Amino acid sequence: MAKVVMVQGTMSNVGKSLVVAGLCRVFKQDGYRVAPFKSQNMALNSYITEEGLEMGRAQVMQAEAAGIAPRVCMNPILLKPTSDVGSQVIVNGEVKGSMTAGDYFKFKKQLIPDIIAAFRELEKDADIIVIEGAGSPAEINLKSDDIVNMGMAKLVDAPVLLVGDIDRGGVFAQLLGTMNLLEEDEKERVKGLIINKFRGDKTILDPGIDMLEEKADRPVVGVLPYTRLNIDDEDSMSERLDKRKRGLIDIGVVRLPRMSNYTDLSVFERFPEAGIRYIDDPREIEGADMLVIPGTKNTIGDLKWLRETGFEAAIKKYSAEGIVFGICGGYQMLGMNISDPHGIEEGGSVRGMGLLDIDTEIREEKVRTRVEGEMTVEEGPLRCLSGKRVKGYEIHMGASDSSSDSAIVKIYSEGSKEICKVDGASKGNVYGTYLHGIFDSDEVSEAIISYLADKKGINRDRSLTESYDAFKEKQYDILADMIRENMDMEKIYSMLKDVKIADEYH
Repeated sequence: MAKVVMVQGTMSNVGKSLVVAGLCRVFKQDGYRVAPFKSQNMALNSYITEEGLEMGRAQVMQAEAAGIAPRVCMNPILLKPTSDVGSQVIVNGEVKGSMTAGDYFKFKKQLIPDIIAAFRELEKDADIIVIEGAGSPAEINLKSDDIVNMGMAKLVDAPVLLVGDIDRGGVFAQLLGTMNLLEEDEKERVKGLIINKFRGDKTILDPGIDMLEEKADRPVVGVLPYTRLNIDDEDSMSERLDKRKRGLIDIGVVRLPRMSNYTDLSVFERFPEAGIRYIDDPREIEGADMLVIPGTKNTIGDLKWLRETGFEAAIKKYSAEGIVFGICGGYQMLGMNISDPHGIEEGGSVRGMGLLDIDTEIREEKVRTRVEGEMTVEEGPLRCLSGKRVKGYEIHMGASDSSSDSAIVKIYSEGSKEICKVDGASKGNVYGTYLHGIFDSDEVSEAIISYLADKKGINRDRSLTESYDAFKEKQYDILADMIRENMDMEKIYSMLKDVKIADEYH
């Protein structure tokens, strides 16, 4: 039987995901089989497993920290916002449909059997399961049908660690206010408090911690310092999206309103010379060494936004001299036309930016597959990529008619299937593909950085650059060291409880 602990937060973006990842890494280092779990995740950063199922990338990151392969049972429910009032609902890795917030609120308790089944599947191979909550357990308007915070804790009888974010101010009010809004049985579940993102001399906090422990009647089991780590986090409020500093090599990313899978750019963070800059003003494009248009959950809506804000004109102007690379929805936008005959997004048809010779149709069936292939870039500034091996995954509702003459990837395997097809397109300085993770290959990202460095006359010391896998492993170890140094792991171990599924779901 697995043991369990749960990490909840006083609000979104207090660092729950990284605390879970850090605990997973510590438990792994201590010799335990450990796995992450989040019953319901709302995110636009998603991933396709080896089985062709879709899950949130936060749990993929946590699985990497735990040293295990990502499995969809780690995240049985994924909500991908398509508008301000609705989301695509993905259950056990497959699309169930789209719902408004109100409809989903009424429906979600019907998914408890799916949550329990996923948890039991995960439990088969784990000594310890670290559960992540979402938002805050004190959102009193949502508590009646909660399936991700205290509702989840009750389903498996999990003890809870409550995290507050001192960097955003008012951490004592965050933690005490949350405790005061919990029901008595929920308060009993909270076994320890964590103050996250602290800067400065910890002794200054001591009087506040003493009062907090007295008023909350709970120990503070950790004061975690503000630590800059290159680890994927949740997408909606990620601090990396606020980066404005240019690196010696400046890679600009258009910050679309419904941007998805910006984690495609994380690989470039391993290069000391490179800086990833998220751009929300078209005037900031000037001077970038490469411009990336990432994925989106609403291609037509975000294309209209590019047009209305002046981004389209700026991108077209930039493409005359600079490299433009579109991924998934960004690839579709670069084409001639996008049609939506089934009304999946906004219906109708809209002209694209006209930089690639492709037409796209938004279709009802979502493509979800892992692929392997080879770059086939025959011309333009990135012809240095030709012959490089790539692997990644596709998640899209559209189909684009790229020809073999302009394709930039030859795909030779799709899951367990041996196939031969092409993906993507190029024209002049402009490139596009459906393949998420196309830059993750060490040889692909190295070739791009080398080309951009040579173009600017930058002398690089390649010995400073690790492989992407080694880079990520080092980041997880740094995270684990930080957790060990600043959390009372003896107390954390003493809090672990055997999983006990609620009687009504046995």
